[in-house]
Amino acid sequence: MAKWTVDQSHSSVGFEVKHMMVSKVKGQFERYTAEVEAADLTDLSTASIAFKLDVASINTRNEDRDNHLKSADFFDVETNAAIDFTSTNITKDGDEYQVTGDLTIKNVTKPVTFDVEFNGKGKNPWGVEVYGFEAEAKINREEFDLTWNAALETGGVLVGKDIKIKVELELNPAA
Repeated sequence: MAKWTVDQSHSSVGFEVKHMMVSKVKGQFERYTAEVEAADLTDLSTASIAFKLDVASINTRNEDRDNHLKSADFFDVETNAAIDFTSTNITKDGDEYQVTGDLTIKNVTKPVTFDVEFNGKGKNPWGVEVYGFEAEAKINREEFDLTWNAALETGGVLVGKDIKIKVELELNPAA
């Protein structure tokens, strides 16, 4: 099994959630680590994948909102500094995969399945092979003890329950 590193300058781990029932807030985690091992990245079904997101690095382009997300109302970064994902099963269908694993947020662990697409491989200008993947999953934030909300005068709530997680990865061979 070969080890692969995430090229963070060409990768992202982001999310989006409904805001006030009419729009979406998008954000990302600026700091994360990943461990990817695979016999061959053109066949991701041979892989083992683990991610650790630094919750304090959350960025929604609004400092007040980011601070609220870091507070005890949401992630409580003082006691829950990381979000973890570890793959448990990977199935393949053409260039698409279902990557199922254990997602842990605020000490709550639930199985989550990501739909993953292999975007291809190529050589960068320095002759290093790179592999590209996109992944998406949807979770109900309340299942992970992220339950804060506010009712709106017009009906509905301030923050939607469903969170789309979007990951774009460029992987390089580990040195």
